[in-house]
Amino acid sequence: MTVVVVGAGHGGVQAAASLRDLGYTDKIVLVDGQPHLPYQRPPLSKAFLGDSGGRGGEGEPLRAREFFDSHRVELELAAEVTGLRTADHHVRLADGRTLAYDHLVLATGATNRALEVPGTELDGVVELRTLADASALRGRLRTARNIVVIGGGFIGLEVAAVAAASSSVTVVEPQERVMARAVAPFVSDAVQRAHARAGVNVIVRTGAVAFAGDEGQVRRVRLTDGVELPADLVVVAVGVTANDRLALEAGMHVDNGIVVDPWLRTSAADVFAIGDCAARVHEGSPTPRRLECVQNAVDQARHVATSIVHGRGEPYERVPYFWTHQLDLRIQTVGLGSADDEHVVLGERDRDRFSVCRFRNDRLVAVESVNRPRDHMAARRILDEGGDLRVCDAKRDGFDLKEYAHAELGNKV
Repeated sequence: MTVVVVGAGHGGVQAAASLRDLGYTDKIVLVDGQPHLPYQRPPLSKAFLGDSGGRGGEGEPLRAREFFDSHRVELELAAEVTGLRTADHHVRLADGRTLAYDHLVLATGATNRALEVPGTELDGVVELRTLADASALRGRLRTARNIVVIGGGFIGLEVAAVAAASSSVTVVEPQERVMARAVAPFVSDAVQRAHARAGVNVIVRTGAVAFAGDEGQVRRVRLTDGVELPADLVVVAVGVTANDRLALEAGMHVDNGIVVDPWLRTSAADVFAIGDCAARVHEGSPTPRRLECVQNAVDQARHVATSIVHGRGEPYERVPYFWTHQLDLRIQTVGLGSADDEHVVLGERDRDRFSVCRFRNDRLVAVESVNRPRDHMAARRILDEGGDLRVCDAKRDGFDLKEYAHAELGNKV
């Protein structure tokens, strides 16, 4: 028996580790196109860029080399997978080799979305996805004077937060507010205030239409309203697309990612997909939706490992949670909100210490916390364990999420 895992990010490495933890004794092969030992991804846009927490140019490993050796996980690094033959259970590599599998786990992640405007080929127009990207960007941040970040999502704003310590930074976001896809307007407002305090210029409701320069170096960013911003470094962070080409070419069902069922199985026999590349139907969303976060990838990896070792079991139902640390804000979210949710705000919005409780059909579905880690931990427990919090409860004077969780679910918050 052999399990082949394609992708050595958080999900792929966890799948291999969990298989061994559950007693799987047969062959495990972990394949990845990058040459590095698998490494932590979240610090790349935070501590690694700021030289506080990075390990030189190596990044922080997910597991030491000794782990893979002692757990008999065969690493195939710098190995590009070029095709899947699901009918006969084979993975084809760029060097011509094939790997046979009994179970295949696709943890292929995502790729940065391209910005289709003139000038992207200029030196100084960069992106951030891999350790190599982060190492190169960290070097450029030391000398850049005028930085423009295209995209006001998590990655773009985290880069801006680091860069603001030494450079003039402008964030350009085409939507009406930053992080609009991920958080409620109250949270977006707090983020924009924090960046303004740090000297970051945040421009919303506009986008970039061209990059211009001289002698091959970027010098200016032209916006949709005709304004030109000086720039000797441009960071493009306009979202990602799923790495689902292998699945598509193999005939699997693909729709904004590799579509999986409640057990994370693809439409091909004995093939699972997890993490950023996997799309599944969630409550409140009629179409398959991908979740781009480490916790989701890791939890799905554990679930798939259990299915491989012990059979199908229960469907995957973990509540996702996300976090970002920018300047003096620690933002933590749990659950999945939607535009039509009813909001109840707890805490002190004017001091950027608050939580937004989202309700759908009078049922709590998500909580977004700004500098309120106690609320976040309580909300995770309420959503994980089925607490029946209603709008009228949250609106009571003096309502406290931790006290509610303690009263309804016990004292293990």
